Amino acid sequence: MSQGKETTILLLSLLVTAGIAGGGYWFFSQQSKQTQSPTNSQPTTNSQPIPTVSSNSPQSLPTALSLDTSLPNPTVLEMDGTTAMVSLIKELRNAYAQINPNIPTTFGIPDGNPNGTGKGLQNLLNDKAAIAASSRPLKPEEAQAGVQLIPVARDTMAIIVGANNPFKGNLTVEQVRDIYTGKITNWSQLGGANAPIKVINRNVGSGGRDFFQDTVLLGQAFAPDSPNFITWDKSETTAILRAIGDTGISYATTSQVEKQEIIRIVPINGVIPTDQNAVRVGKYPITRNLFLGVKKKTSPAAKQFIEFTLSPQGQQIVQKLGFIPMQ
Repeated sequence: MSQGKETTILLLSLLVTAGIAGGGYWFFSQQSKQTQSPTNSQPTTNSQPIPTVSSNSPQSLPTALSLDTSLPNPTVLEMDGTTAMVSLIKELRNAYAQINPNIPTTFGIPDGNPNGTGKGLQNLLNDKAAIAASSRPLKPEEAQAGVQLIPVARDTMAIIVGANNPFKGNLTVEQVRDIYTGKITNWSQLGGANAPIKVINRNVGSGGRDFFQDTVLLGQAFAPDSPNFITWDKSETTAILRAIGDTGISYATTSQVEKQEIIRIVPINGVIPTDQNAVRVGKYPITRNLFLGVKKKTSPAAKQFIEFTLSPQGQQIVQKLGFIPMQ
């Protein structure tokens, strides 16, 4: 073969090889672009849109957070709301102080004692608080007033009796419903001792009470005229635990009662709420979202606190304290 032909063949081979290599580079670079997340000039603590409760339907959970942060940052970031989140808010406040030490935070207005979900949302609407902690979805009037809730954790509600109650069995959701609607009034009807059931209900305005009525009672009315039915007048748990005694029953967020020695958590449908694996797969029936709420026009600091709560560090705190992380 002549030297000219050999040179031509060599050049053609090099061109073909370069074309293949170039095409391969183009293909893989396009694939890489498709799989890479788009960059964002604004730092964020959560790569997914933050879910909120829709103002049109307080029971639904859309997937976008849209907040107007045009208000100036407050001197103190004041919060109020559900007592179910006392331990969680305390830990989140401590951690938040490390990333924003210039704005101190409080929980409970005016004296550091949280006032419950209903009052907390009122204080938010009345500009007495910048953030409201809520253990229930919004009521229609709250949504119409411009409150926006962001779910930040999941929680279980425990059914509790006294540690020395002779009843050692399991209850169904239907039996708990019948106790609180006055159809079951004696422990003997449940296989326990012949003793009237002292039924302790939480205060009006409690987010836990509203959730319990919606979820367990399916919207039915409580039976306050039944014998031994007590409605507590404040949003507190410790006093309720002391009042249960040997014949009482009540309910509370699980994280508040799971280590208390004077009460015992009753399995519901054979499942205890402290079994997080069972809770995650939906086997425990009394489970709810916990929320942080703001008005639609808020401050950058309030939004930053919520975003921190939803960050990996914040969700680690959620899990450490016995709540269920959102992710």
